[in-house]
Amino acid sequence: MIRLVLLALLALLAAAPAQAQRQMVAAAHPLAAEAGMAMLRAGGTALDAAIAAQAMLAVVEPQASGLGGGALLLHWEAGRRHLSAWDGRETAPAAAGPDLFLRDGRPMGFHEAALGGRAVGVPGALRMLEVAHRALGRLPWPLLLAPAIAAAESGVPVSPRLAPLIAAEAGRLERDPAARAVFLPEGRPLAEGATLRNPALAATLRAVADRGADALHRGPIAEDIAAAVQAEPNPGLMTAADLDAYAPRQRNPVCGPYRIWTICGFPPPSSGGVTVLQAMTILAHQDMASLAPREGEPPLRALDAAHLLGEAGRIAFADRNLYLADADQVPVPLRGLLDPAYLLLRAQLLDRDRAGLPRPGNPPWGGGAPLASQPPQPEHGTSHLSILDAAGNAVALTTTIEDVFGARRMVAGMLLNNELTDFSFLPEQDGRPVANRVGPGKRPRSSMSPTIVFDRAGTPVAVLGSAGGTRIIGHVIQTLVAMLDWDMAPQAAVALPRIGAANATLELEAETAAAELAPALQARGFPVAIRPMTSGLHAIRIRRDAAGVTLEGGADPRRDGAVLAE
Repeated sequence: MIRLVLLALLALLAAAPAQAQRQMVAAAHPLAAEAGMAMLRAGGTALDAAIAAQAMLAVVEPQASGLGGGALLLHWEAGRRHLSAWDGRETAPAAAGPDLFLRDGRPMGFHEAALGGRAVGVPGALRMLEVAHRALGRLPWPLLLAPAIAAAESGVPVSPRLAPLIAAEAGRLERDPAARAVFLPEGRPLAEGATLRNPALAATLRAVADRGADALHRGPIAEDIAAAVQAEPNPGLMTAADLDAYAPRQRNPVCGPYRIWTICGFPPPSSGGVTVLQAMTILAHQDMASLAPREGEPPLRALDAAHLLGEAGRIAFADRNLYLADADQVPVPLRGLLDPAYLLLRAQLLDRDRAGLPRPGNPPWGGGAPLASQPPQPEHGTSHLSILDAAGNAVALTTTIEDVFGARRMVAGMLLNNELTDFSFLPEQDGRPVANRVGPGKRPRSSMSPTIVFDRAGTPVAVLGSAGGTRIIGHVIQTLVAMLDWDMAPQAAVALPRIGAANATLELEAETAAAELAPALQARGFPVAIRPMTSGLHAIRIRRDAAGVTLEGGADPRRDGAVLAE
């Protein structure tokens, strides 16, 4: 009976209108959106709603997020008119060194490193949300976890997205007894619509409701996590002391002008905020509005839009790859990378007719010689949610366990991350140290890009972010252009065929109109790749006029997401 009720709820929520006047939640699963909205209806803040939604994602979207990973939170407090950035990024264990992913002096393959304990970073999402709740929450902490506890106990239907991922990863999941019991309970992968139960996670969430993040970072669960990380095969270095020592950070957001707006994002250790701002500043010198998609549009307009999106992204990625890492441990020329005069020089590199060969620049206030770059790593285990409450508080929260199902190792009902694979596997390149090399206590570079856009009065007009690893940056850039320059509603913007840079390559979404542009873009000199794009964009647009405030929301059709509003 519970399963039928939940299936009906999924259909109802997915069909909910994405427009409102008071408050809105956009998340990667209808039950996560409902958990968040329940807190708003109870008088909670956007931060309360985010915690409830994040806890529910651990139940319904375990392949992408959960207690065993990290998160970056961008928060707008309307009453104080204050924007804050809360860093719950995972950290490397104290014993980790630059050679963590070397074998016989050569870098390991991605899955050779990612599976097992070697790549598990000290999780930070829960501790960060707890600290943020003390400052910004209103509802009691246990109440926020109640919906997720009930769902983990009674079970939830396996979603259309989760089912094929379980089937694809069944061979790896079955090697871990705890994961096998949850995802292959009768020796077969759970099918779409089957009931996913996770009583161990319910017990962990109850402990967290009672003791807060200490339930995870100290005591028996922490000891079990450390033991699982250190177990064969492919053991890691994390200890219970690493979990106990974890501390989130509150950081200053990075902001920059874009036409009549101000765009704000997350600073290092994320590369997302800086790279998005660089690309958008470059695009500000172009007439993007004239390239808005239209019914029966001429191919040249779409081609030119793809060209500009791709080239601005490639120029920004060149700086990102060289300079950005954990600024607590390596010198990052943050001021120089966002300096208007420097970005004007970078914008002049963009040729509207031909793709260039993007190279990193030499930003002012560099603080030392540039450090070497690294190739990107695959990533499929991230989620994003956007929330606005009735008081005008806003949350953009991106959460991750890195690869799909993380390390494929489960403890206390939660999947552990493989986040350390976001570090460079090579500590040096051409005899120079890589900025994003592994180091004790260091946070690996992220591409997560929670973003809030403000109008001239300093009031939020858009809240957005995405899943997708390195591609997150391009997803967010394209969606910002669609909403700001092309005045698209969020749902149309997040559904656009994806076009974006990933390092020097221009990537086009397979089996869409974007892929049809490949020959013409290659003729202009772009290195092009056509790939599936499982973005997880969730966006809110706030429109104000004489009639009042209207909220519009968008949930990425490539996922199981939903927008709830009232």
